[in-house]
This record gives sequence, structure tokens and C-alpha cells, in this order.
Amino acid sequence: MPTSNQAAISSSPPIAARIPRSRWLNQIHRGNCVALLGEMPAGSVDLSFWSPPYFVGKSYEKDWTFEDWQALLRDAIGAHFRVLKSAGFMVVNIGDILCFSDPDMPAFQANLRHGKKHRITREEVLAARKKYPDANRHRLAEILNCSEQTVQRRLENNNVRGGKHSAPTKTLLVGGMLQQWAEDAGLYLYDRRIWHKDPCWANSRWHGNSYRAVDEFEHLLVFWKPGIVEVDRRRLSPKEWSAWGSRGVWRIPSVARNARHEAEFPEALAERVVRLYSAEGDVVLDPFCGSGTTLAVAKRHMRKYIGIEIDEEYVAMASKRVSNKRRYGYGRSAACRPLISSPPATAPATTIPWTSR
Repeated sequence: MPTSNQAAISSSPPIAARIPRSRWLNQIHRGNCVALLGEMPAGSVDLSFWSPPYFVGKSYEKDWTFEDWQALLRDAIGAHFRVLKSAGFMVVNIGDILCFSDPDMPAFQANLRHGKKHRITREEVLAARKKYPDANRHRLAEILNCSEQTVQRRLENNNVRGGKHSAPTKTLLVGGMLQQWAEDAGLYLYDRRIWHKDPCWANSRWHGNSYRAVDEFEHLLVFWKPGIVEVDRRRLSPKEWSAWGSRGVWRIPSVARNARHEAEFPEALAERVVRLYSAEGDVVLDPFCGSGTTLAVAKRHMRKYIGIEIDEEYVAMASKRVSNKRRYGYGRSAACRPLISSPPATAPATTIPWTSR
């Protein structure tokens, strides 16, 4: 049975039908990305570069179920086969879900040998429980002059800080799901790269008292639509090919401050993808364009662009960004002139705000 959000997605009419086919290029279209992709001209996109929601609790995804998130990515990927040109690429920037809730998973048990905040040992708790067999955890905490949580940690070897009744969490790898959905649609995993970013401490609160690594990388999954790929290494200088064009790990600093969007990726990341997988004059699509990073970069490097975004505020923000005359050379050609295409105010919108960077 579909969830309420999935039902709303599937029942949304094709709002893009109101957009003339001659006005897709160099515009930001507001609406449901799957519906809009379904109305775009077939075989019109050379490169699609996007970063979807990661299902990590951001404000725009906090009310979703895991099934909602899967449906979003599966449908977006499935809609790409028709719009991509033969030999076109779809590059997806995404991270694994590091704290995926799993109520069926056993609670992780660990004993911190050094650095405990309270010097009470497990042996002392066991001795107190033996001496006072009728005492519950609260009474044992009073006897030992510590917290009830400390007593539980020593007895069960569980870190119960922040929600001892919450379901255990695990790391969920997402690449396999995306690869399967892409192959179902006729797209194949051509390559993968790692974006080595700055450590994200907000997603790494556990790393200080466990063996887990800090969150400091994301994936770039490169999917290919069957066809003859024109390989032109002159897109990059020999130095660039050596430094990053032929390397699997890209060390690029994160955005210093997410002032435009709470999950913005750096322009340098988009520049590498756009320059490597497209040529001047090609069409670059971002169906989750958010604040417009990919579109601004595509315009700067003389590509045509198509943006899709459901949030009206981000549509305005991305439009202003690609219209920046001083930084992006606005006016060099009519093809670079940004326009905004929006559905009428009465057009229904999906209940999921499909927005990302």
C-alpha cells in the first residue's frame, strides 16, 4: 500500500504540460520534478547532476518515511532515461545514512575503557546490586552517587544518552539501491568517485566514544545511458587530468557556511562534474536545484541549463544567482539569459518538498 505522500505524488497532474516545449532551456521550473521530467523533450539532456535529500532529518524531509524517500529517488532516477541523450550521464551526489533507525537490530554494546565521565565501575555497580538485591536502578544510583543512566550503562554496556528508549541505529549504504533503480530504468553505473569534504561534526557525535569514523566523505555515482561516448581529454589541461580528472578521490572543502541552503555543496564540486562530463554548449540538468549551484556553474562554463525546484523561495534565490551579471558574465549571449517558469498558483503540489542544493 502506498503512503499518503506516495499517493499524492502519483496523483499529481503533469503541471509541466503548461510550459511550451520551446522554453525549457536556461530556465528554472517550479514544480514536482518527476512530473516535470515526464514532460521535458526526450533526449534533450547531456548531463544531469544533482544531489537529492539524504534522509538524515533535514527540515525539508523531517516528516518523510523511508518509503517516501525511496519513492522519490526511484521515480526521479526512472524519469531520467527518457530525457537523457544517448551516451548521456547522470551524476548523483549522495551520502550513506549513518544513523538509520532499525528496531530489529540489537542495541550496540560498548565499554569505554578510558575517559568515562563517572569513575563508577561495572564491578562497583554489580557489588552494590548484590548487597542491595531489592534496589532498582534509581536506588542504586542514589547509593553510588551517580546517575541512573550511568548504572544502566555499566550493567548493559549501552550508551543510553539522548534517548535510551530509541531504536538502535546502523549505517545504511545507499549506492546499491540507486544502482538497482538505475538499471531498472536502463541506466548503468559507469564510475564512482569520492568527495572528501571537511569533517561534519554534527553527523559524528558518536565518534568520540566508539570506533566509528567521522563523517567526511560523500559519493559521486556516475550513471550512463547506453551510446557512444565522445571522449575529449582536451576539456581539461594535462595538469587537471593528473590532479583530479583521473583520480577517484576529490578533496574539496565543504561550504564554509550554509547561508543559502542547509545542505549546499561547493561550486568546485559542480565545476569538476560539469567540465568532466559535458562540453561547451551541452545541456546540464539539475532536478533538485535548490539554491542553484549547478546552474550557476553550468552557465559560467558556457553550458545551457535546466533547473527544477519545488520551493518558491529557492526558485527566486537560484534565479538571482544565475542572473549575477558581474560574476557569471550575464549578457554574453542570449542563450545565457535566465528565465523562470512556474505553474499557475492553482496547480497542486506534491506533499514532499523536493528540494536539495
